[in-house]
Amino acid sequence: MADRKKKLSVTEAGKRPEKPGGGKRKSGLVEKYGRGVLKENFQIYAMMLPTLILILVFCYTPMYGLIIAFQDYVPGSSFLGPDVKWVGLKWFERFISGHYFTRLIKNTLVLSGLNLLFGFTAPILFALLLEQIRGKQFKKIVQTASYMPYFISMVVVAGMVISFIDVDGIITNLLTVFGMENKNYHVEPDAFPWVYTITNVWKGFGFSSILYCSIISSIDPGLYEAAKLDGANRLQQVWHVTLPGMRGVIAINLITTVGAILNANTELILLLYTPATYDVADVVGTYTYRLGILEGQYSYTTAAGLFTAAIGFCFTFIANKVSDRLTGYGLW
Repeated sequence: MADRKKKLSVTEAGKRPEKPGGGKRKSGLVEKYGRGVLKENFQIYAMMLPTLILILVFCYTPMYGLIIAFQDYVPGSSFLGPDVKWVGLKWFERFISGHYFTRLIKNTLVLSGLNLLFGFTAPILFALLLEQIRGKQFKKIVQTASYMPYFISMVVVAGMVISFIDVDGIITNLLTVFGMENKNYHVEPDAFPWVYTITNVWKGFGFSSILYCSIISSIDPGLYEAAKLDGANRLQQVWHVTLPGMRGVIAINLITTVGAILNANTELILLLYTPATYDVADVVGTYTYRLGILEGQYSYTTAAGLFTAAIGFCFTFIANKVSDRLTGYGLW
């Protein structure tokens, strides 16, 4: 009798639990991503679709053309076929061993480093200062004024800057009041990095601060009340409450900024630089523009662009690992 009960218990334990109502058990993917979920979130997916199509068409589809970096490509010919001449890493070696390689990398790192130092921190500081303004009407005016430069065309901004720093420009005349020499700063190599950085920061800091302002507004007010009860002043509240609440967004933005350190604002540099400032203003983007678009060296410039993209991915990977270890936030 005891053996029979033991046998029955073993048999019952080996049975799989059946789903209520009978039938086969559905897989986890079907349960999680079933038709009901698609119907429930149809409007959200419909809103995402145009953006996904644009990303696919303009970001992923052109990547097919990267193969010409390994070819001796002739404009008008096909990317694949019996007439294609494969040259391996010839163009990469030519770019790295080229006469201008050191200058291009140095200028790119300097200009991107200045933008990282000032362009990345300016929106954060502006958002923190904006949060301290108590007058709502004045706060809205300041916010609106800071957003406006972002919507001005880059060509217009560059034209304004060139006229301002000319010999008779308003900024040049203002600097002479403080004892500086009256000269055309547009053709001064020493002045170009600062002209570029200030213009870049002025144009984008207001719009970039929108994200930080929204994060600050979502922080629990009770945390500030608790900090006040502990005797914290405004600066201490910012340091112990506001900045920790912004840490995740700051970390993600820093990772993406570090990853793009070899991609300076080529459009602005093309509009501001002159042959007199090539030594400090010529970056990888402007160099590939001149040789690729103007001279038709497509394989060579594609290899240069692919090289910088690979370095940027390495920077992104390293920055992500460091951020994940220090702050607990990362892209993956």
